[in-house]
Amino acid sequence: MTVNLGERLKTLREENKVTQEHLAEYLGVGRPTVAGYETKGKQPSYEILDKIANYFNVSVDYLLGRTDIKNSSILSAKEEQNKYYTNNDIAEEIHNLSPESQEELKKLIELYKIKDMQKKNIEVSDELTSIE
Repeated sequence: MTVNLGERLKTLREENKVTQEHLAEYLGVGRPTVAGYETKGKQPSYEILDKIANYFNVSVDYLLGRTDIKNSSILSAKEEQNKYYTNNDIAEEIHNLSPESQEELKKLIELYKIKDMQKKNIEVSDELTSIE
């Protein structure tokens, strides 16, 4: 079942014991507008959506049903954690490649080593030129 903004908003509001009137006052809209967000599929502007997320300390992605993780800092931490491979992850990925792909990868690594050495040489050369 897909969760929509209205369902999320109503659940958050009820969990936090916030009335539609109080939320509407905070957002600077009328109570019927909040009711429309919850039941009629009315879509808030990005500014209002951001205010709702800040009010309930959740991410906009959570409000929109893109994730079940409420807190955006937890979401960011998970994304950051998944962003980097560990040495074991890399080794496993390489191990799972065909022998031909492993050879191609070795060639690519050598090319990157050469590129890095060239970059270092240019930097050293620039430093020496500035000293003279």
